[in-house]
Amino acid sequence: MSVTSRPGRPPAAFGKGTLYMFLDYFALGLLFFVGITLFYGLIAVHDIPYEIAKHRNHPQQDAIHVAGWISLFTLHTIWPFLWIWATLYREDRGWGFQQTVQKAEHDLGSIHEDLAALNHRLANLERAAPRDVSTPAAAIEPVQRSDKPFGAAVAHAPADAAMKRSDNDNEK
Repeated sequence: MSVTSRPGRPPAAFGKGTLYMFLDYFALGLLFFVGITLFYGLIAVHDIPYEIAKHRNHPQQDAIHVAGWISLFTLHTIWPFLWIWATLYREDRGWGFQQTVQKAEHDLGSIHEDLAALNHRLANLERAAPRDVSTPAAAIEPVQRSDKPFGAAVAHAPADAAMKRSDNDNEK
């Protein structure tokens, strides 16, 4: 194709064909750029759980890294689970379950102590209770309630009086 011009005009150095060819190459370059950016961006996003695990000194960070690569081939189905797995562990508290178990064991121990104290008190009350079955239930004094929380030592006047009577009976 020769570069010709009309009479009175200089020769066209940048014609229609040249413009279209430039746009074709520009579009091709843009496609490569977008493709490469998406490829590396996808890899960077899939490395986020590994980076979290590395930052937290996770004991299984290598497994999280490998699972991240496997996630690329499994259509990203396991990637959210990797994120959760990486964020569960923290170096200062570990997995976070030991303190909960220790607290539960401590609470369970105090509940056992309260139960033993209540069983002992019930046994003393049963020993001190009158054996006369003919006494109507209305004649028995009700236990006074307290605003103290469960497990706190509560003094009950009728029960204390019954225990004192049984102590006096035992001394005779």
